[in-house]
Amino acid sequence: MHDLLSRKYELLTQNMIRVDRRGLFVTLDKTQKAKMVYRNPANGEVFTLYYNTLPKGDHSETLGQQPDNVLTLKKNEAAVEYKYIFDAKYRLNPGYEGTSYFRNYKMPGPEEDDINTMHRYRDAIVYTDAHSRELERSMFGAYVLFPYHDEERFQEHKFYKSIELINVGAFPFLPNSTKLMEAFLDEIIMDSPEKAYERSTRPRGTKSYYQNKMSGKNVMVGSLREKVQLDLALKHGFYHMPLENISDHKLLTQLEYVALYQSRSQFLSTGETGIHWYGKVVDWKVMRRKEITERPYRRGTEDKLYVKFTVEKWMKRDKPIVSGGRGIYTVLYTSKYMFDRAAEIAELKLETEEDLVQWREQRRLGTVKVDLNHEQVDLASKVLGVRLKE
Repeated sequence: MHDLLSRKYELLTQNMIRVDRRGLFVTLDKTQKAKMVYRNPANGEVFTLYYNTLPKGDHSETLGQQPDNVLTLKKNEAAVEYKYIFDAKYRLNPGYEGTSYFRNYKMPGPEEDDINTMHRYRDAIVYTDAHSRELERSMFGAYVLFPYHDEERFQEHKFYKSIELINVGAFPFLPNSTKLMEAFLDEIIMDSPEKAYERSTRPRGTKSYYQNKMSGKNVMVGSLREKVQLDLALKHGFYHMPLENISDHKLLTQLEYVALYQSRSQFLSTGETGIHWYGKVVDWKVMRRKEITERPYRRGTEDKLYVKFTVEKWMKRDKPIVSGGRGIYTVLYTSKYMFDRAAEIAELKLETEEDLVQWREQRRLGTVKVDLNHEQVDLASKVLGVRLKE
């Protein structure tokens, strides 16, 4: 496995292979430090291959043994690590059944008991959260590596097809039979965090549980008229806008966050354009403009209805959501899921599952450009396409 990974990825450190200079021997260190750390030059992500040990924090409450190899992937923009078990098994089921002279021939493959062991590994190894002390299943997939040479033929085996279905299965693994394994390693290393999660078998009901969290528009991005409005909003912990700008008043009941859009026309001289600040909404009220005293009203607007959002605390993004040549005319609604991951404002307009899948996979390859049918993102009615920037 190290040989396959070292061909494409940069080896940063290794504490596993040590040479005994008193003789021609190589020692495999079976301690907690028995690991190799790599970096993906395409995106800078770091991943670790553990030998005969589990990553820190992982353990089993029921099993005494542990797998041969665990590959741990740390994805950009993901808080969790994605872990995969690769266990060497030296038994080959030749595919024969029965004891009579006329035997029913089946395709060679691993022993079924070894596949059952992978199920036990994946389900029994857990991670203890440092803060909540809750146990979470930490292994996303488990695979048998077994001695067989015909990789092309094995692709029709049920234990190869099961990898795509439930992320448990087997790979032929001999010195000249590593193509399937190499392709799979490249695939999971380049997976987006979302796709890595979707590979795992989830409990029934997970999709409906997360549906509202993924698609619900609980973040409102409001534009600022001038620079002083930003200063006052940050100082007093609020944001206000005309009620007429909110076309669907039901949205007010599901908003959890407010973010501030700083336009090029008003903030270019400050060097801070795009979306930098956001905060959690603790209260909102419909008021007449003259009742909002933190900022003087313009003549003629004193009796106009406004919405005042009280923000618990303004937080600044580590990386702003840049304008990318587009803007927000009045107000834009998006999900917290997209708000946390977007690099350009146009990405906040992605809503359909088809667009999200295309966006997730394209951005693993480089910087993504979302084409809309209007320069102002909130006025756009259609996503024209998702593509890699030239």
